[in-house]
Amino acid sequence: MKSPITNTLLMVEPVAFGFNPETAVNNYFQQQDKMSASEIQRLALAEFSAMVKQLQDKGIHVIVVKDTFEPHTPDSIFPNNWISFHENGRIVIYPMFAENRRKERRREIIQFIVDQGYRISKEADYSVFEKNNRFLEGTGSMALDRENKIAYAALSERTDKALLLQFCNDFGYRSICFSANQTVEGQRLPVYHTNVMLCVADKYAVICLDSIDDAEERKYVTESLRKTGKEIVEISEKQMHCFAGNMLQVQNQEGRLFLVMSESAFGSLNNDQMTKLKSYNELIVVAVPTIEKYGGGSVRCMMAEVF
Repeated sequence: MKSPITNTLLMVEPVAFGFNPETAVNNYFQQQDKMSASEIQRLALAEFSAMVKQLQDKGIHVIVVKDTFEPHTPDSIFPNNWISFHENGRIVIYPMFAENRRKERRREIIQFIVDQGYRISKEADYSVFEKNNRFLEGTGSMALDRENKIAYAALSERTDKALLLQFCNDFGYRSICFSANQTVEGQRLPVYHTNVMLCVADKYAVICLDSIDDAEERKYVTESLRKTGKEIVEISEKQMHCFAGNMLQVQNQEGRLFLVMSESAFGSLNNDQMTKLKSYNELIVVAVPTIEKYGGGSVRCMMAEVF
């Protein structure tokens, strides 16, 4: 088997990034204020471009595709929700909760990747399930342990259990399902995506166990991570809200490992957490405050791993 850690990323350059009211109904990380749409886009593009350069400077291959003005897709900067790439040239196309996010699925992006020399042997298209209001938003909904073939998933409006099981059956994964919540105005409400509370790396996992309210589920997830040799780096719910769970481990062309995280995530970590993470890989820290604020997602959401 090839390395389960990617050295190639797909990233979509925004042309009209902004606050999306359709996703804000269950993404409680999003914020809105009076900043103009043009200024939000200007800042987001600068953050995106700086992140791409940081990754490339470390020897990580980044395939950049520019978004289009039509149709309007304010969240196109987060491609990992509509497509995932797997060994042997297989890809998956996913059903999306927000109607305006479904327009992000562009055949020309897939063709562009093929034109870069990547082989696509088989496509599983789950987008047909949207008509039944069943959704599975890629590696947002699932934190994949590709080496051990385990799909960790916090069930929610955006993560349908039956579809998760279908993915696992189609791709030979075992599912670990649970409920993850966050406190919003005094209520415990579902975390919209698994990848904001869990990052699975080669030898460790960053996880907000406080978000798993059920003790048995918490034990189940913890035991699975430990049985597969992962050191657990636990983060608090407050740190999760700083996107400390929204990280991705990558490698460069020489096989050096890196953990990509945002400045807000980095700033929330304590010394013990930092020491543990640095012992496994170099940290790449990128500033994406505009993208985090208006998009409700961070660096992990911006990177689709290409295999």
